[in-house]
Amino acid sequence: MNGNDILWKGALEDLFDDFLRFFYPNAEELFDIEKGFEYLDKELEQLFPPDNDNYAPQYVDKLVKVFTRSGQEEWILIHIEVQGYNDRDFAKRMFKYYNRIFDQYDRPITAFAIFTDANKNYHPNHYQRDFLGTKVYYEYNTFKITDQNDEVLAASDNPFALVVLSAKLMLSRQKTDDAQLFANAYNLARLLLSKRITKEKIRNVMNFLKYYIRFENPEMIGKFENEIALLTKRSITMGIEELILDRAKKEGILEGREEGIEEGVKKNQRENALKMKQSGFDIKIIADITGLSVADIKKL
Repeated sequence: MNGNDILWKGALEDLFDDFLRFFYPNAEELFDIEKGFEYLDKELEQLFPPDNDNYAPQYVDKLVKVFTRSGQEEWILIHIEVQGYNDRDFAKRMFKYYNRIFDQYDRPITAFAIFTDANKNYHPNHYQRDFLGTKVYYEYNTFKITDQNDEVLAASDNPFALVVLSAKLMLSRQKTDDAQLFANAYNLARLLLSKRITKEKIRNVMNFLKYYIRFENPEMIGKFENEIALLTKRSITMGIEELILDRAKKEGILEGREEGIEEGVKKNQRENALKMKQSGFDIKIIADITGLSVADIKKL
């Protein structure tokens, strides 16, 4: 599997609750998200063993057991395929997956096909056969990255929407040079940090963005990673106060120095707030991140 495949698998697993909310606005009513999810990747592989001792082609596929709030069914299966190239047998493969999953579990199934390629004309959404009066018609959910609206995705606070926006940004690679791609990706990173999203999920989306974007000039890769590191200033992995306290513990100065540590936290907050203000961040966003009041930030 290539790097993009691995990134998509990771994103789907890390942000699966957001995936459900993205496609189902009433997800909280349909699914018991608090019960969590069970990923049946190994079970899915067993349904499609290699032929003649040869390794079968690898696809980005996920099979997830999801608990519902229905009184009739305790759980359903959601099958997801991420397709990044033109495959004329794709619909047939989706049909085969459905049959084998149904035979194995005999549960309600919904299937999604996410197309990440740049070919706007490639969009298979069903499989059908008709022979001597016997007909089969299988239709599944489809989602084409290139068809999505940038403004709608950017306005969303759903982390999965920003994953889609990152993938869509990379599809514009043929029309932009490294400098423009760098600027667009950097702006997307800033947008991500402005969202009301948990630090854990910001980190997940940021990692997807960092590794999904590819530059022709190798030097741009290091530059982009450095700029992202400066932009986040570790705020994704650790809060400012947590960072100061962690350093104090490691240096053995925690005991008897609480007041000094507290003053160091406040100083660090002010310094970070000033840098963010100079970079053009919204004052309310700075207040949320640093913990300072809006009035204090305006005085900086």
